[in-house]
Amino acid sequence: MEDIITSLKRKQEKPFCAYLYDLSKLRHYVNQLLTQLPGGCQLFYAVKANSDAALLRTLAPIVCGFEVASLGEIKKVREVDAKIPILFGGPGKTREAIEGAIDYDVALLHVESMHELQLISHVACEKKVSVSVLLRVNLRHAVPNAQLKMAGVPTQFGIDEANIPQAIALAKNLPNIKLHGFHFHAMSNNIDSKAHVEFINHCFELAKTWEEEWDLDLSYLNVGGGIGVNYLDTENQFNWNKFTNKLKNVLKKHNKANWKTVFECGRYITASCGYYAAEVLDIKQNHGHYFCVLRGGSHHLRLPAAWKQNHPFTIVPIEQWAYPFLRPELTNSAVTVAGELCTPNDVLARDIVVPRLRAGDILLFSYAGAYGWSISHHDFLSHPHPARIYVETDFIYCAEESVEKNLDRFSAAIKR
Repeated sequence: MEDIITSLKRKQEKPFCAYLYDLSKLRHYVNQLLTQLPGGCQLFYAVKANSDAALLRTLAPIVCGFEVASLGEIKKVREVDAKIPILFGGPGKTREAIEGAIDYDVALLHVESMHELQLISHVACEKKVSVSVLLRVNLRHAVPNAQLKMAGVPTQFGIDEANIPQAIALAKNLPNIKLHGFHFHAMSNNIDSKAHVEFINHCFELAKTWEEEWDLDLSYLNVGGGIGVNYLDTENQFNWNKFTNKLKNVLKKHNKANWKTVFECGRYITASCGYYAAEVLDIKQNHGHYFCVLRGGSHHLRLPAAWKQNHPFTIVPIEQWAYPFLRPELTNSAVTVAGELCTPNDVLARDIVVPRLRAGDILLFSYAGAYGWSISHHDFLSHPHPARIYVETDFIYCAEESVEKNLDRFSAAIKR
């Protein structure tokens, strides 16, 4: 990726700022995940992590389907694939969104409340259709060390575990509703594979209890996503191989439950294929601390500022320098990486020791393929948006091109 950035920088005079997505890496990575996933399991991609159309097109032939959280995401998926299965979740479904889900042939709706269950039934009766649903459970206990929790604590998500029997009774008596199972998306960014397997086993135990008590005929157990990325220690990631091996034991233990086990992963699928690159505009010292200021910042990559953590990056040295005056530079010093916004909160990393950094060099942030551009406040201060560059095995192209036109051949530069 560094060679690609260096080559592209030679072709432009403006400060470099871009998102780069390695589509060939994404394709290979997801195929590896699927190879290790046990039979009876389905891997869906959670579009909320990154709804970029090129990523959706890359994933559509590989994953079992897409999980969405809005009517807008449903439409984005249908623009890419007219038939691929869609799961629809989220705590605030409007009547319009429910109608759209039916019209766009969504496979399963994840029901978040008693009211929502009745609203879905009402819309389904008006349209004279049957709607397949999963009840989303807000567990009393979930994964304790997950970075974000949607269950196990008071949140707006799902139906309190204590009220699930009431919800089952309602679903069984409502017309035009088919209850197919339960949805247990309980956390975000968990990197503990052992705890994740224990969580899934707990979900099976609860679902089996409810199935027996209420004489249900379940077909799906959605255990959510929530598998995370370690941004602070990139060498110590969620152990997918260890996880899937232990998962096989859980599935064997519950083999009488002939359900499809659904995963709806987002961050874990796309984070590692994405990069954010921004050129250093200036290096300065204030109150004894060094700062480098980027052409870019948290309005493009909000994640580190939102989580108040350092985002991993490498330095891409750029030798060209267009000006006759001295180039700002620092060596073997700690630097805080700040963006171009007029706020002290626009920081992507703090007090990182760098061997050498100059104005005009480019910082390449890794693991930027999820919850980067999609959650950022793009138009604050009306700075230009970053370019979007897509890397395939032997060529790259830009989203700005009306046709996916090859800009250059990089087969020798791309390392695999």
